[in-house]
Amino acid sequence: MRSGSNPGSVATPAADDVEHTTADARFASVVSAVTGAFGDPTRREIFLHVRSHPGSSAAEVAATFSLHPNVARHHLHRLVAGGYLRVAMDRGAPAVGRPARRFFPVDDDPVGGLLSKRDDLLVLLLREALELLGPEEAEAMAAKVGEEYGRMLATRISPEEGQRSVRAAMRTIAQALTAHGFAAHVEDHGASTAVVAEQCPFGDAASTPPVLCAVDRGMVKGLLAGLCGDPSSAPLPVVLSSRARGDETCAATA
Repeated sequence: MRSGSNPGSVATPAADDVEHTTADARFASVVSAVTGAFGDPTRREIFLHVRSHPGSSAAEVAATFSLHPNVARHHLHRLVAGGYLRVAMDRGAPAVGRPARRFFPVDDDPVGGLLSKRDDLLVLLLREALELLGPEEAEAMAAKVGEEYGRMLATRISPEEGQRSVRAAMRTIAQALTAHGFAAHVEDHGASTAVVAEQCPFGDAASTPPVLCAVDRGMVKGLLAGLCGDPSSAPLPVVLSSRARGDETCAATA
């Protein structure tokens, strides 16, 4: 108990303690994202290879590392989902069959990119703007922004690729959310699948007001629409739970 405090009063966390807790959570998210992408030594080597040879195909990566093409594609897609590589269709390839996919680095400094994803000043500005809009308009705007961003991410992850099952898409979505600071994992519940976020990249701003949670829901909806079919189609229904609203977990279930 601090000196001068009331014996009957309830101690509240000091500002420094809250700041350290938020910083620790952000650090944990970064570690989770980096470990998920680069914990496998082969995947690390593949990332370095693509950074040195932008435009590599899965077949070329497979030949370079003596891997089965499916294994090479798995590693490349994990790096794409994490936001470390982007994929583009090779329009100059022969007309026989589908165009080859070419992989390119997104950032020369993947860890620095993760650390700079959240800007405190912009988050505070957004929180003030949401309060001025009012809860209903703010939540609608946040969900719309998240959904549009999710659709954009889906085009980077899977340009012109066929439909995925919802369960497979949710696993890719968990990887993408982790790369954006959510430290997410997948839980299967019968016919539905949930993406559960262990950390929040918005920190304390997400709890006041909790409308920022709508960004998470929107991102999942947009990603699902892009990964499970036509990106212009209506998004699949997503049920959101949020600690800021009193739920046990922060999760999106589809």
